[in-house]
Amino acid sequence: MNGGPSRPGLRGREPELERLRALVEGVRDGDGGAIALLLGEPGIGKTVLLEETVSIARANGFLVSQGRAEELHDLAPLTSLASGLLDGDPPLLSTADFAHLAGHHDQRIWLVERLAQLIEERSAGTPALIAIDDVQWADPLSRFALNVMPARLRTSPVLWLLAGREDPGLSGDGPRTTSLPLRPLSDGALAELARDVLGGDVPQRVTELLDGSGGNPFLAAEMLTGIAASGVDGPQPSEPPQRLVLGVRSRLAALRPDTLHFLRIGSVLGRTFTLADAAALCGRPASGLICELDEAIAAGLLDDDGERLRFRHDLLRQAVYADLAPSARRALHREAASRLVATGGTSVDAVPHLLKSAGTGDDEAIALLGRAAADVSAVMPDLAADLAVRALELVPPHAPAAFSVGERAVTALTRAGRYTRARETGDALLARRPPLDVFARLQSVLGDTLWHLDDVDDLTRRSTAALAVVTDPAVRARLTARQALARSRGRDLGAARRTGERALAEAERAGDREARVLALWGLGEIALNEGDCAAAVGHHTALNAFDAAFLPEEVVARVHLDDFDSARRLLRTAGDGHLRPAMLTWAQGSLNLGLGRLDDAEADLVTAERLEADIQVPGNLVNIRVSRGLLAVLRGDREAAGEHLDVVRAALADRPNTGNHAAHQYLEAVVADADGDHAAAAERVRSAQRDHPFVRWRLLRTRLVDAVRIALRAGDRSLAGDLVAQAAGYASRNPSVPTAQGTAAHAAALLNADHGLLERSVRILRTGPRPLHLAAASADLGRALLAAGDAAAVPALTTAYEAYAQAGASVEADLVRAGLDRAAARSGQRSARRTGPSGPRPGHGWEALTASERKVARLIAAGHTNRSAAAALVVSPHTVNTHLASVFRKLSVHSRVHLARLVLAEAGTGDAPAG
Repeated sequence: MNGGPSRPGLRGREPELERLRALVEGVRDGDGGAIALLLGEPGIGKTVLLEETVSIARANGFLVSQGRAEELHDLAPLTSLASGLLDGDPPLLSTADFAHLAGHHDQRIWLVERLAQLIEERSAGTPALIAIDDVQWADPLSRFALNVMPARLRTSPVLWLLAGREDPGLSGDGPRTTSLPLRPLSDGALAELARDVLGGDVPQRVTELLDGSGGNPFLAAEMLTGIAASGVDGPQPSEPPQRLVLGVRSRLAALRPDTLHFLRIGSVLGRTFTLADAAALCGRPASGLICELDEAIAAGLLDDDGERLRFRHDLLRQAVYADLAPSARRALHREAASRLVATGGTSVDAVPHLLKSAGTGDDEAIALLGRAAADVSAVMPDLAADLAVRALELVPPHAPAAFSVGERAVTALTRAGRYTRARETGDALLARRPPLDVFARLQSVLGDTLWHLDDVDDLTRRSTAALAVVTDPAVRARLTARQALARSRGRDLGAARRTGERALAEAERAGDREARVLALWGLGEIALNEGDCAAAVGHHTALNAFDAAFLPEEVVARVHLDDFDSARRLLRTAGDGHLRPAMLTWAQGSLNLGLGRLDDAEADLVTAERLEADIQVPGNLVNIRVSRGLLAVLRGDREAAGEHLDVVRAALADRPNTGNHAAHQYLEAVVADADGDHAAAAERVRSAQRDHPFVRWRLLRTRLVDAVRIALRAGDRSLAGDLVAQAAGYASRNPSVPTAQGTAAHAAALLNADHGLLERSVRILRTGPRPLHLAAASADLGRALLAAGDAAAVPALTTAYEAYAQAGASVEADLVRAGLDRAAARSGQRSARRTGPSGPRPGHGWEALTASERKVARLIAAGHTNRSAAAALVVSPHTVNTHLASVFRKLSVHSRVHLARLVLAEAGTGDAPAG
């Protein structure tokens, strides 16, 4: 479908149109997803190009979703996307599908994933175009979806066409993006446009007048319309924006006063509005405005789609709106807010008008802003914080309501991650010397803020002060639980445990859910810090039973207990709609690490980091990157380990957190040790031990043997002895945990060069679920037996080699392999067959794929959606997304069609990845 523009409005846009046509055809032909951005000032021609591209896509057999965002409708969740997804013939989504999604708008990760799944299914056999005009006004949830979904659907034949005044700043992980900034029209294009409107040759006077349009096609068209009506020699205003306002004003001057009033009311309501809303603000019945409506449509100012009225262009609305006195605008916006609420609209619908009109002491506005903040808190915490703060600003300084409104603002700011602002807001309220019960409540709310700021000293001080005056049993229980959490970071964990138990008893007596959750969470943290795995499981199991959002904590606690079977069962029960998908994926990664499935663990960690980045709350970033850095060292990828370490350093420099200090120091130690700087490595381990003793058990419970090795390589037997004693203490706390018992024996064996303890360690670890811990003990036993000339070295080293090779731990596998070859040569036995990769996995091609990536590649090539592939592999769709992105990167393909062809071709050579 080639040729010139289909209508005069496309004059001068031929190059952009050809690029858009090529994108449509590429998506149609199987090149994968794509994004096109139409950017430019109002009136520059974005909408005309968007509509032409829609026509081209329909002609090419696309399913089309065409929507528009509205300036004064920019808060209601998902309305901008819904405006297009539910339209079309046929629509991309059914009303039933969308109603189900909208009912889960508080679970934004789940919602976007499910929305992507539905679009993926609809576009499986037919390419789709999703076009949104005026994207700069998209509601927050639609903006979130537009930032996440293109990356999620990058392999599907979906073209995203977004028109807006500025770049929406989409994630860099999405499909190929074509940005088309629309420049002013050339003189030649303006001349063609003039000929289209006026006919015949264009007089020089018209050309001179068109120079004043600045190349803006809408302004030029409006000028040409005026010229056509009044003649070339008629009076013309000077500046283009002023010309538009005056031009519209000249049209308005010809209207009856009632029609003019009706249009001004409409301009306050937005680009689109209902006749009923305009009638209510005019103080007249809708039937009484028919003449005014007919006149506005005849004047070319409004269109009527049968349901809503629309200004023909937003520049026209802005020109009418600009002609209103500021005080009139404010009064009308305030009336509009009340009208929306009175006729069944939500507080969110009223908020855009309130933000333009409410003044100090407006109690209705304060209440509506607070209600709107609560409504959007789960889905858009940043917006909720803005609304809650604005509500507080409207409260008169000495009004009693300031404390309750302020408490909600502190909570909203904390949930949005604006901890410093939350603390400042709370302290400003406390400076007003509130009543004692209000003082206690504010300190309780600030406790969450201080915990996230890692200021446990201030948290302890404040909770102690508040407990001295509190009278409300529920608030008392919450404060006691906060105090227990603070004490979990101290040296006296026994006192912390007793405080937590008291908090739980108080919460149960008060019947307060929040206090009970805090108390159980605090007791679980204390148990982990004490190294008591069974107690931690008990508390986290109770917490999960009470609030399923804490299922990941129970999974991790059970992994520490070596109860991998229960951890698997819990993960299977979670499904893909869990409220905390990033934390759930982190828990899955912890299990895979324990199982020695390093590739799958890496994919889980990448997925967890991406999910946190999607919602812009990187709370676990340091722990994720520490784990990825340790994996990289195990695989011999020093460059990747350094990159992960750099991310950790940057994250802690940006937001210092003593709770992450030990993990950071341990990764520094492992990297320094790998670089041969053993003294520096040992000092880093000592720093982690010395500076933050509360994480001794949490950090090194499964890594104590490696820490002992670092100490011994540095010649620091004192540190090694301390670590061995720590391992023994951990084992005594966990007599039923094979990893704890086997690790203690292994660490002591290294310090004392005791073969018998090595043999005991191997026997114990054989009964446990962690293959890499068994491999490490077997390797050390094999080396000891080899040094003693004992032929039993071969089976011990073989066990270690096979486990390391199977896991992809290439550095350790190569070290063990060298010893195994020497042992086999010395004993005359045949060396074990090499298994797994002989070196680092290549970066591209089939051999670069992990086993799980190969399974995903075959399933997708066979026609599975991400959701059905996830069900077949018993993993989450989020993890399949990660695997598939890696597959496409390693195989250098861009669409499922290309992947299917490649899998089919490789299957013919026998090299395709097995399922």
